[in-house]
Amino acid sequence: MSAVAGADGRRRCPWALSAPSSPEYLAYHDEEWGRPVRDDGGLYERLTLEAFQSGLSWLTILRKRAAFRTAFAGFDPAVVAAYDEVDQARLLTDTAIVRNRAKITAAVTNARAVQALDGSLADLLWSFAPAPRSRPLAPADVPASSPESVAMAKELKRRGFVFVGPTTAYALMQATGMVDDHLRSCWVPARA
Repeated sequence: MSAVAGADGRRRCPWALSAPSSPEYLAYHDEEWGRPVRDDGGLYERLTLEAFQSGLSWLTILRKRAAFRTAFAGFDPAVVAAYDEVDQARLLTDTAIVRNRAKITAAVTNARAVQALDGSLADLLWSFAPAPRSRPLAPADVPASSPESVAMAKELKRRGFVFVGPTTAYALMQATGMVDDHLRSCWVPARA
């Protein structure tokens, strides 16, 4: 299966059309997924959202993204790192986000791990980006993890991060442009 034509005639990766009435999916696919993110705040946001997505639909996370940004102070790691038990209890009552104690705790734990780095989160994460490769022909050619994502997850865990297994790390790499897994027949331009 290659890219699929949407209502506008543009050929997209099939997952982008899996919820045909979802403008959020289309916008995320067309404007964000696979585009390089190199700032610490943006990378912390994606890392946090990938952890919250675990076991849920990505569409659920996209639809709650604005609320997540509010709840987690615009994904400013310095602010979230200072969240205490009262803040975490408050987040557990926030119906606008996913109320999962382990994932909320992970967001705070990971913000603290970002703060503890001796360099930037961007430098650490991008050090695992593989050399550019050809785009996949079909969804079946897209892996769930890679040697680089396994290594990234291992290093993040070593540095105190949680909810960062190889699959989550690979999804982060896809979302932030470290790998380009848009299908070859997808209209989205390949990264330069």
